[in-house]
Amino acid sequence: MAQNEPIYNIGAVSRMTDIPAATLRVWERRYGFPEASRTEGGHRLYSDTDVQQLRWVKARIDEGMQTRQAVRALRVSQEEAAAQAVSALIEETEVGSYLERLKNRLIDALMRLETAEANKIFDEALAVYSPEDVILQMIRTTLWEIGEGWARGEVSIGVEHFASHYLRQRLLPWLTTGPPPYAVPPTVLACAPGEYHEGGLMILGALLRRRRWPVAYLGQSIPLEDLAKFVHSTAYQAIVTVAMDEKTAEALSEWPRWLPELSATGSPIFAFGGRVFNQRPEWREKVRGLFLGATLTEGVETLEQALRKSAPLLT
Repeated sequence: MAQNEPIYNIGAVSRMTDIPAATLRVWERRYGFPEASRTEGGHRLYSDTDVQQLRWVKARIDEGMQTRQAVRALRVSQEEAAAQAVSALIEETEVGSYLERLKNRLIDALMRLETAEANKIFDEALAVYSPEDVILQMIRTTLWEIGEGWARGEVSIGVEHFASHYLRQRLLPWLTTGPPPYAVPPTVLACAPGEYHEGGLMILGALLRRRRWPVAYLGQSIPLEDLAKFVHSTAYQAIVTVAMDEKTAEALSEWPRWLPELSATGSPIFAFGGRVFNQRPEWREKVRGLFLGATLTEGVETLEQALRKSAPLLT
């Protein structure tokens, strides 16, 4: 899905940004912002980039800026980000790509607990790269590197929690907003009982939503009894769960007890993944269902193939 593809009408954008439609029209007339596309019938259409820019401007206004100043600040920020991107792409340095450098700056900002600087880095990244690139190459790698730093004793538990919470908050909007979703029931996302490492599951959900699949995110440590009650009360196309160690994988392996009809028929989809299934491949056979694969990218592809098979008339 192209980030600059105009796909949202003004009503959808108003709901996504909490900016009244009338205000969007006034801003366009007074400031030339946002530069909405038009349908053949003259109706406004907005892209993901437009939505991100509107959220940025609204955040500055909420901080006390005048609208004209906020729009001007956005344009200056875009010009600076574009210039830095061009410079970074031209120069060959030991640091690596521009996105790699942004990721390193993000880690440094989070280690110093500087959310304002972290927000600025995200603005720079999203001015140049797609949400998918930012999710996979900034958020995912930052979560991993800070987690590894904690495991080595180089990052305090407080800093690790602070950084993880910040990155989860950045992921949440991508779980609930995005391109118009397919008219199918949602995929339910839930961590195994006792599993509190939800970053990978949130990333998977955000990438699914970017591909137009609706998701229902339940979060950390969902008891199987509660998961069963939830899916029995709503339509769903798939259940996706994660477990990171043997203890949570063992708890997850009990899911057929709570969902016997699904276990017997294999429909809807029950899928799983997580670190333990890569480190201890024998656990892939101990948990019934569809193993998503060793990486997030593989997991999204595997799940999307299964979702399309379960909705053959989807266009």
